[in-house]
Amino acid sequence: MRICVMFEGQEGLNWGGWLRLALAAEDAGLEGLFRSDHYGSIHHPGESVGALDAWTTLAGLAARTERLRLGTLVSPTTFRPASVLAKSVVTVDHISGGRVELGIGAGWLESEHTAYGFPFKMPPERFDEFERQLAEISRQWSDADDVWPKPLQQPHPPIIVGGHAKPRSVRAAVRFADEYNTVMPSVEEARERCVIVKRAAESAGREQLTFSMLIGCAIGRDEAEARDRLRAWTDFTTLGGPPQLVGTVEQVAEKLGAYEAVGVGRAMLQHLVHDDVDMVAVLGELARAVAG
Repeated sequence: MRICVMFEGQEGLNWGGWLRLALAAEDAGLEGLFRSDHYGSIHHPGESVGALDAWTTLAGLAARTERLRLGTLVSPTTFRPASVLAKSVVTVDHISGGRVELGIGAGWLESEHTAYGFPFKMPPERFDEFERQLAEISRQWSDADDVWPKPLQQPHPPIIVGGHAKPRSVRAAVRFADEYNTVMPSVEEARERCVIVKRAAESAGREQLTFSMLIGCAIGRDEAEARDRLRAWTDFTTLGGPPQLVGTVEQVAEKLGAYEAVGVGRAMLQHLVHDDVDMVAVLGELARAVAG
């Protein structure tokens, strides 16, 4: 299983924090850094904690890193016209030397749309736009002779579609994406969703998608450190409930093994307490334990 880190940038993470975390992730040997694409807080609703834009942040990180893959989980198609999103991804692909990935979704957080003046339509209409943008982005990256430059990565940067394995997201992923990402699953939920995606790909006669997950974690080198990180996690968020992965590096590696056994090929580990840069080094230790 491949291990990446995911940060919730809308929770007040400033540029200095982004740079510290990205360089720590690269030093730790993690495969990639993913960030949310929100303009409003999720863990502190109603508070003005601040959010830097996802794609301009990734462009800056692309210029300051050398190996780390960079992407969004996920960019809502309600924020940007398809051409702007396609061009942003291509730009980061060129700055990074071919290290970008596009996670894309239909958008869901109504409050941020209201605050920033983005139209927020009913779910069927948002999914219609989601599918339209996927088709247009794919066209501009490949077949459009009047749109340049093309991405460095060929045939295109990896596309990740997220969801709970419901019909419309699976259909879009099978048609356009390289990876299907599901959010905070139990092992059994991961098994069920992986089977749905696998069968849909088989029915469409295409190669299998990578099946990945976004999942919360509080990990320590020993049990005391893990307890401290769990306490920091619960102190940070107003959403309640512990993350799914809690324990020592060895304990969490074993838990990830159970997910890998049911088809999860990549884990994006959500790290909420952004001041805890040492946690990123621990995730690197976890990645090595999983690989070993």
